[in-house]
Amino acid sequence: MPEVAPHVAAVPPSGIRRIHDIGLALGGEINWLLAGEPVGPIAPHIGEAADAAWRAGRTRYNPNGGVPPFRRAVADWLRGSLRADVTPERVWATIGGTEAIYQAMGLVLEPGEEVLIPDPGYTTFTMAARYHSAAPVPYPLRVEAGFLPEVDRIEALITPRTRAILVNSPSNPLGTVIDEPIARGILELARRHDLWVISDEVYERLTWDRPHVSLTALDTEQRVLGVFSFSKTYAMTGIRIGALVAPDAFDGPLRAIQEAVISCVNEPAQFAAIAALTGPQAHVEEARAHYRANYEAGRAVLDAKGLRHVEPGGAFYYWIDMSHVAGGDVATWCERFLREERVGVAPGSAFGASGEGWIRVCFAGDREALLAGLDRLPALA
Repeated sequence: MPEVAPHVAAVPPSGIRRIHDIGLALGGEINWLLAGEPVGPIAPHIGEAADAAWRAGRTRYNPNGGVPPFRRAVADWLRGSLRADVTPERVWATIGGTEAIYQAMGLVLEPGEEVLIPDPGYTTFTMAARYHSAAPVPYPLRVEAGFLPEVDRIEALITPRTRAILVNSPSNPLGTVIDEPIARGILELARRHDLWVISDEVYERLTWDRPHVSLTALDTEQRVLGVFSFSKTYAMTGIRIGALVAPDAFDGPLRAIQEAVISCVNEPAQFAAIAALTGPQAHVEEARAHYRANYEAGRAVLDAKGLRHVEPGGAFYYWIDMSHVAGGDVATWCERFLREERVGVAPGSAFGASGEGWIRVCFAGDREALLAGLDRLPALA
């Protein structure tokens, strides 16, 4: 039998999915604090828009970039909410933010070229780069720097093979949020070295004590590829709809690439997204209040146990230091914790070498389950 292509074998498995699969194999009741998924159903008007599209027979091929109303709605929202100078023609409908990241990397990376990615950072960043036969180069987000990007340290990693910098704010898994000086520093760094910037902004509506700073909006040179999603803000994780904001230069290539990879995104999902953006937003604010109250309730448990954690500026994750029990292998500890306590948490090492000793816990779900799960974490002696 022929061998699998080497670049496929280089794609690392997800350490998050591994915990999930072990839990499914165990069977029985498990308290899942693993996945980054909002609680509750989508707002009724979003589902009604998708249902109306199905009933209207919107089940055929549509343009590679998305139906015009979708592209207009996203562009209008970006201009109004983020003050981003984006035209509808630069908006491309994608199968969630995941496909947007995949397409962005494919547009700017040749095999063997390097993309600088945050560490800790979301698992897809490494996986997508490897699948494109590119080299993900981690830039550590250090405790001493508040887990925020340090421009001078990023610059020290640039080589002749570096082609792009990926920035994720608000951060998954950390919940940290970059400020405008950091954002402008990264853009200036990219300008000096003539690099692309991939800006993952899927949690942009979920910031707490400071506004979201959008690299897509600050971009004046069309060197930023912006990644957006409806999954987190609108609890549409399974509907799989997102958007890639690309420079004008990618218009022709993206038509061909979208055709080759997905052809198009289904129309009911696009009309659900339109309703999400243009319809009532009260459910978004209710969800934000729920997440914030969950965080505060859970923080009291962590503080009582003496467990160090990052105070998030956005998203809905605790980043908790469990090095006192992890023994230098937090992934193995998470598996043992799952088997013994029936609580699923994500090992920090799944997000990069800098995550060793830490865990990620999602606080977007049921509060009672969250507090019960946190209560089972071993206290700092």
